[in-house]
Amino acid sequence: MQNRIQKITDSLDKNKAEAIEVFDLNDKNYIVDYAVIASSLGQKHTLALLNHLKDELKPQEHFNNVDESGDWVVIDLGDILIHIMTPEYRVKYDMETFLSELGGH
Repeated sequence: MQNRIQKITDSLDKNKAEAIEVFDLNDKNYIVDYAVIASSLGQKHTLALLNHLKDELKPQEHFNNVDESGDWVVIDLGDILIHIMTPEYRVKYDMETFLSELGGH
């Protein structure tokens, strides 16, 4: 699992995502074991980061579902959720507080 998380964070980092955080949600009664949150530089960058992840993680990872808008992309890998958000959306929806309250940080 840690290798998978490392591949995801490495891809995000090398493609200029900012403030990358990983939340370990094992044993927290949440829908996934891990959540990764990263900030993009803007709407086009959000979608570019999604495309980089698809290119770099497939075929090892199966993308169960991708919910995308320019401001927020959620990638469901089954046991890992990846959230890529513009800085404005990240502040507005404050996923870090929610996930931290689950005890995952």
